[in-house]
Amino acid sequence: MTKRTSVATRHHPPKVDAALEQYRLRAHGYDAELAPFEPLRLDAIKRLQLQGGETVLDVGCGTGLSFEPLKAALGERGKIIGIELCPQMLGKARDRVKAKGWKGVSLVNGTADVAPLSGQADAAIFHFTHDILQQPEAIDHITRHLKPGARVVATGLQWAAPWAWPVNLFVWGAAMYSVTTMDGLEKPWSTLATYLQELEVHSTWMGSIFVATGTWSGRPSKA
Repeated sequence: MTKRTSVATRHHPPKVDAALEQYRLRAHGYDAELAPFEPLRLDAIKRLQLQGGETVLDVGCGTGLSFEPLKAALGERGKIIGIELCPQMLGKARDRVKAKGWKGVSLVNGTADVAPLSGQADAAIFHFTHDILQQPEAIDHITRHLKPGARVVATGLQWAAPWAWPVNLFVWGAAMYSVTTMDGLEKPWSTLATYLQELEVHSTWMGSIFVATGTWSGRPSKA
């Protein structure tokens, strides 16, 4: 598969070491911090249109907050593969899986561009994973492990209209402690879009949040 270097010039690419430290510090209180955003998570998972017994990639799974609604949609035979860079965050996810007694949940510690994966999944979710979405190598690797026609949903922060400065102040504040690059915040889905068919993007939360849905085309476009 052809490697994608960029949709637009990346002046400040994501920094792995900075992300590791950022989320190491946030791991303990992460679930409480994300509580106000949970309706967005549930909406994103609903948009995946999961069927019983399917397999989903949870890219940047964090502490596993998506696992319970994913399991509810997938049923006992369904499988979740959670990919997470930060060991402390993944440790919380592992504790969650053990406490719930869930079967069919695999956890992978690594960056999304080289995470050891096998087989092909039916769907993938990128929930507030801005840094990952700005890495063409990561999108290449993840889509290589999706079936053609797999459903993909991405959600996260974006810049609102320039005149909506109070909204953009919120975006800036949230981004400062959750991403390592501000590049791409005007259209965070732009790299992912070159891999998807039937792409739909809409905004919510007064333009501060995007939701992008589509299906994996089987190969990236040449655009």
